[in-house]
Amino acid sequence: MLPTTAENAVVSEHEQLRLTANDRCDQCGAQAYIRVTIGDSELLFCAHHGRRNQEKLQLIATAWHDESDRLLETHTV
Repeated sequence: MLPTTAENAVVSEHEQLRLTANDRCDQCGAQAYIRVTIGDSELLFCAHHGRRNQEKLQLIATAWHDESDRLLETHTV
């Protein structure tokens, strides 16, 4: 087991926050790439609905977690 360091903690925290294919948009059911925290509640959005609601939500959001850049990743085999 690796000793806990600040770097390990950041990676571990990032992995816990990472959205998966099981996380679905609250508006349309597509895969969620954006998590918005408002107080003790969370909303999940696909990239489309996250962008559509961003201006209004950022006024009240306490956290904005956006992984929509993953849509642009290319994988080589």
